Amino acid sequence: MFPIIAQIPKAELHVHLEGTLEPEMMLNKASKNGVALPYRSVNDVRKAYRFSDLQSFLDLYYLGVSSMVDKNDFYDLAMAYFKKASSQNVRRAEVFFDPQAHTRRGIDFSTVINGLHDAAIDAQDKYEISIGLIMSFLRDLPEESAMRTLEEALQYKKWIIGVGLDSKELGNPPEKFINVFKRARDEGLMAVAHAGEEGPAEYVWSAIKLLKVSRIDHGYHIFDDDRLSLKVSQERIPLTTCPLSALRLNHIVPLNSFPIRNMIEHGFVPTINSDDPAYFGGYINENYMALGTELGLTLDEIIILAKNSVFASFMSYEKKRDMYEEIDMTLMELIENERRIS
Repeated sequence: MFPIIAQIPKAELHVHLEGTLEPEMMLNKASKNGVALPYRSVNDVRKAYRFSDLQSFLDLYYLGVSSMVDKNDFYDLAMAYFKKASSQNVRRAEVFFDPQAHTRRGIDFSTVINGLHDAAIDAQDKYEISIGLIMSFLRDLPEESAMRTLEEALQYKKWIIGVGLDSKELGNPPEKFINVFKRARDEGLMAVAHAGEEGPAEYVWSAIKLLKVSRIDHGYHIFDDDRLSLKVSQERIPLTTCPLSALRLNHIVPLNSFPIRNMIEHGFVPTINSDDPAYFGGYINENYMALGTELGLTLDEIIILAKNSVFASFMSYEKKRDMYEEIDMTLMELIENERRIS
């Protein structure tokens, strides 16, 4: 099972670039930029990675973000993730970034987007990876702030494939952002949203009906509503699940109760992703492996999950077809190698 996880081509559709900030880079950037952090060593940072809920994680997440100041910081952050993702055979990465987490502390939007875009261009040349940037709105801020961010982003629209919704979910339902999502869709941007992670099934309904999203990020509470489950299954609305973050944030404990097999068996389109890998203990392959170990995923199930990631992506039909073929070729090569060994 593990060789196929390591070698199979896949897409990652739910990863926050700010959540890939490893402790070493965090401390290095903080020192360079004169940002005071309450940590003296990498070990101190890792000791702080004890989260009781989403908010306790977000507190540390935003503290780490404060170390990022100039264009090169954002370039380095993104390039480090793209290199890691490529090493794990991610062929397509549709990555979130949180501009408001930076603009509200005085960093220009242009600084963030130029650093990330330059990294995306260089990574596509240097590594075998296709990249799309998704700009997420912080749901604990007013819609007016999201609209101002969107207006500023539109001059860079050709660099951004979509908009998302993240941060503190409870008390911040999707309907709070109807207008900004409509404006984004009118501008030709795709729409996704975190829903049903810690929030109820009603939030997923709102994301689908009111924000008109193409994917649901997380979506664990879908099973609380039979009508919603049927809708998501029948309409094949993809779910970008993140096993290690669900475990660490106590959304789904123990991991062997993670509903991925139930999703597959009932016609859902689940995908496996890493969310904030620097904080939750693993990138995409580690998430596949953790789930594979706990649930005893079969080879067929792993192939289904990899192909789901391609189906759920915003790539063109032609690029999806090429990735499906690459997945099939990789599987055939692995089977042939096992035959030779035996």
